Amino acid sequence: MNLQGAAGFADAEVITTFIRSQLDAATLAALPALKLIATRSTGFDHIDLAYCRQAGIAVSNVPDYGDPTVAEHTFALLLAVSRRVVEAADRTRKGDFAMEGLRGFDLAGRTLGVIGAGRIGRRVIRIARGFAMHVLAVDARPDPAAAAELGFDYASLEDLLRQADVISLHVPGSPDTRDLITDAQFAAMKPGAVLVNTARGGVVNAAALVRALTSGKLAGAGLDVFADEPLLREEAEVFRAGRELPSEQLRSLLATNTLLRLPNVVMTPHIAYDTFEAVHRILEITLRNIEAFAAGTPQNLVSAPA
Repeated sequence: MNLQGAAGFADAEVITTFIRSQLDAATLAALPALKLIATRSTGFDHIDLAYCRQAGIAVSNVPDYGDPTVAEHTFALLLAVSRRVVEAADRTRKGDFAMEGLRGFDLAGRTLGVIGAGRIGRRVIRIARGFAMHVLAVDARPDPAAAAELGFDYASLEDLLRQADVISLHVPGSPDTRDLITDAQFAAMKPGAVLVNTARGGVVNAAALVRALTSGKLAGAGLDVFADEPLLREEAEVFRAGRELPSEQLRSLLATNTLLRLPNVVMTPHIAYDTFEAVHRILEITLRNIEAFAAGTPQNLVSAPA
């Protein structure tokens, strides 16, 4: 949904949305009857929560639907990078069985750095331990019991960046995590490290990532998310009448388009959440959120009216 599409739902009291809809203040103002936004996602950075609180709009999310789903996709991307799966498959499909340039590396014995050790991050850690990887983690709320159970160590961000062979991001999108990984962080990483991002595109500065990949600082990256995804999906939006993008956003779009063409990047179109099982759980929880709100017992609220 955007401002143009909102006009058709002006009388809606409840809407259910996904991360590809940008519910900014202008769009929400076009929905004067709105009482509940039930987003079919864990993240809610696509919704202007400040406006919602002021306008008396509740917002619910789906907090727990895809821990194994996203974690498994994280390793799909990592294995695709570590074993050059995409390049090898393309070459083999053309009848070329040459092995030159396809040598990968083992995950066993390497160090994985997990930034954000919540539910998904801990599921990633479980899988990593199955691959015999050493694991370091950074989290705003360390849990020593979880570390002991799963066999990982907490570290400072600086130490994690310095020691990790693979870095996997699992933090929410927010102003606090915007550009969490940029030039300074890439400079601190091991030469030849791999970055995997199934969190939010804005967590990584796209231009800095291009520099790290093209300079050889990073061996590769596995990306399921990108900065400014709505504009990437609908490039014509860049040229919509009356819309002027700041130069920094234009630079980010250009950098992201560069990433799409780099041979050492494996990318997917924000599908880490998308399995039959996870989508069923999403729809089920969203429906329960709406029913609970209608019954006067709202659940899974990430924002309540002021």
